[in-house]
Amino acid sequence: MGSGVAAVSHAIIVLPAALLTVAALLSGALPARAADKPPLVLAKSGYLYAGGQIDDAAEGHPMVGHLYAEFMIPAKVTHPYPIVMVPGGSQTGTNFTGTIAGDEGWAQYFARRGYAVYVVDQVARGRSAYWAQVYGPLAPANPTFMEQRFIAPERFRLWPQAHLHSQFPGAGTPGDPYFLAFMATQFPSLADFGVQQKINTGALVALLDKLGPVILLTHSQSGAFGWPVADQRPSLVKAIVAIEPSGPPMHDIAFGPAPDWFKDVERTKVSGLGDVVLTYDPPLAPGAALDVVRQDQPDKPDFVRCWAQKAPARQLPNLRKIPVLIVTAEASYHAPYDHCTAAWLKDAGVRNTMIRLADVGVHGNGHMMMVEKNSDAIAAVIANWLATNVPAKERQSQAR
Repeated sequence: MGSGVAAVSHAIIVLPAALLTVAALLSGALPARAADKPPLVLAKSGYLYAGGQIDDAAEGHPMVGHLYAEFMIPAKVTHPYPIVMVPGGSQTGTNFTGTIAGDEGWAQYFARRGYAVYVVDQVARGRSAYWAQVYGPLAPANPTFMEQRFIAPERFRLWPQAHLHSQFPGAGTPGDPYFLAFMATQFPSLADFGVQQKINTGALVALLDKLGPVILLTHSQSGAFGWPVADQRPSLVKAIVAIEPSGPPMHDIAFGPAPDWFKDVERTKVSGLGDVVLTYDPPLAPGAALDVVRQDQPDKPDFVRCWAQKAPARQLPNLRKIPVLIVTAEASYHAPYDHCTAAWLKDAGVRNTMIRLADVGVHGNGHMMMVEKNSDAIAAVIANWLATNVPAKERQSQAR
């Protein structure tokens, strides 16, 4: 089944939902909304490591290149493929195992609906050990960035949609218990994003080799891993759910107040979608760059001008048969540009659905939508799309 450390699992009959809020209660007496839900019935829970090797060239001979994944296997598995949830930059799997208000997260939501769920800590982060002598420096903490992008973008208004944000619990100000609860979940990321993409792509490929076919759910920074993982293992990725994936294509965006909201970051992306080479047809020569052009005018006044391949666009044949969902929140900094990623994929022959949450009646969310107050409403949008695009079927309960 491929490389990786064997799983450690625990048989569980019933897990009371109230237990899932203990950490939140201890950290600041936050509301225990999960207690209103019935017990979560699991066959097994546990963890595994995937990928990695001993680095004999590094001091101490550490294990490197591996990721951690905890799993929840429902007592009755009703869907053929597990969901692998990969958090974004500075985040860990706690993004998916609970909300800031102390409710259950997306992991429990989908486990309750018959999906086996695997929740990842990225390589060199969280429970996947960081070794400075191998991975290099970490990016410094930046609480102001967290406030501007995640917690309270409505106060800073660095992009046109920011004022619509309303779903982060509490006051969204330093010292507020919800603010502190979120900040406590943050981890340093490797300073080199290119290295992050390379090592996490390898570890996720190893995880899929261990598990078999999966639904791959990425968020933000980890969106840049999803495309090369699917490119390298197209038969093992049955769908990609890209929650505001790293973007837009070719150039990241620097934000500033009106009227000049958007500025391209000079650095370009090797594959258009990230820094790991993808299989294009016709193929790119080694070291060659994609031939791209920028829109003269944005699709809407409050949108970024997209970069696109010049026609005829090179195709991404390994992703062509994989259904893709892109989910974008109403108030997020991704709201002005996720459509550029959707268009890039379409031009490259990759069918995809982009859902703007506001268009389906889900309002007020920012980039960290999975930990905000209406997290379940967003999970329901994803579940409905999966029901149509990755049909469920009854099968015997099993743990991988």
